[in-house]
Amino acid sequence: MARLGWRYDHLGIPHGSSRRGERHLQQLGIHVCEFETSPYGIEWMRFDPQCPVPVAVKTVPHLAFVDDLDAALEGKQILIPPNSPSTGVRVAFILDDGAPIELLELQVGASRRIATGPF
Repeated sequence: MARLGWRYDHLGIPHGSSRRGERHLQQLGIHVCEFETSPYGIEWMRFDPQCPVPVAVKTVPHLAFVDDLDAALEGKQILIPPNSPSTGVRVAFILDDGAPIELLELQVGASRRIATGPF
């Protein structure tokens, strides 16, 4: 999103089938795969029945952008408030015309690999 000064990070796609190489983030109730290895930034996401994320995130593909999280959230409809799923990583979701958008901020030297933690 050049207009907003945001840089594309990944496309998250919800799905219902187990995929080879997926990791189960038990504390989050999410199974993810290819987040760090896809050359196109594709993240496959499957959700446990008790997963607490909003229905829009479970059912609609989302784009993720890296930016200054606090500045990017100003004036936006927040779907999932800022949280830190792993050290040096802050994420939040906004809703734009029914589509979930993930905003992802990485501290210098932080890994994109998501560990179990709060969502």
